[in-house]
Amino acid sequence: MAVASLRLRGGMSRSERRSLLTGLAFVSPWLLGFLIWTAYPLLSSLYYSFNRYDFITQIKWIGFHNFVEIFTDDARFWTVVYNTFYYVGLSVPLGVATAFLMANLLNAKIAGRSFFRAIFYVPSIIPAVCSAMVWLFIYNNQYGVINNFLKALGQPIIPFLSSVELSKPSLIVIHLWAQGTAVVIFLASLQDVPRTLYEAAIVDGANTWHRFWHITVPMCSPIILYTMVMGFIGGFQTFLMPYLLTNGGPMASTEFYAMHLWRNAFELFRMGKACALAWIMFIVISTFTVSLFRTSARWVFYGGEK
Repeated sequence: MAVASLRLRGGMSRSERRSLLTGLAFVSPWLLGFLIWTAYPLLSSLYYSFNRYDFITQIKWIGFHNFVEIFTDDARFWTVVYNTFYYVGLSVPLGVATAFLMANLLNAKIAGRSFFRAIFYVPSIIPAVCSAMVWLFIYNNQYGVINNFLKALGQPIIPFLSSVELSKPSLIVIHLWAQGTAVVIFLASLQDVPRTLYEAAIVDGANTWHRFWHITVPMCSPIILYTMVMGFIGGFQTFLMPYLLTNGGPMASTEFYAMHLWRNAFELFRMGKACALAWIMFIVISTFTVSLFRTSARWVFYGGEK
């Protein structure tokens, strides 16, 4: 009776407290890691975004000055915003479409299918530095593979990475080349599409295009949504490949948002402004993600829905 009344008053028995402490002890490594490596940096960056902080002098509270400066007094901010939206707006939809089409091709019953699947996945596991060196060799104006071939044909060379007009499209091509992970995810999704749907569609007289558009795409739409969300999140944070290939050039045509943030933090030592830039990026990414999920009800089909 005493134990029961204690529980009714919101208390815990000795065994329940022991179980709770045991559970907390087991999850404490994760809790400590989360608090130290996630929660603390997150809250610190929010605090620093309202301060002038350069690693050396004392931190000084300046309120919203960093945010006002970004939008009104940063000559390069709108350039990097344009570059980033240009890159994300083209690379993400094209990347998803390319990966989905390649997965459909690799899902067909062809000779050497496993070999081709492995070949298309390899770019995703190659270190970015190695990939950058390979593409520097391919795109180089003097000794690049493509331009050497054009020279042999007597054609003018193409300034892939040294042209303001071609630099971003050249990076988008590299992004499309490295879609192996998305291809594998789409291949797994295609395995779950019921064969009976295709058989019924063939009986009804549906051609290949009709089966693809009215069966394959709707049944894979949840995975399309997932790859688009992850693509937007990764696209807005693009840094390493343009940094290695062009370092933001020519004429800042490939200086993306993450690179501008990095320069403010570790070249100009303006950590407060860099944190403000990071929070603006967080708001933009969150807005795109929420918008995708809000509109997904119109085009995403879940098999369990009626």
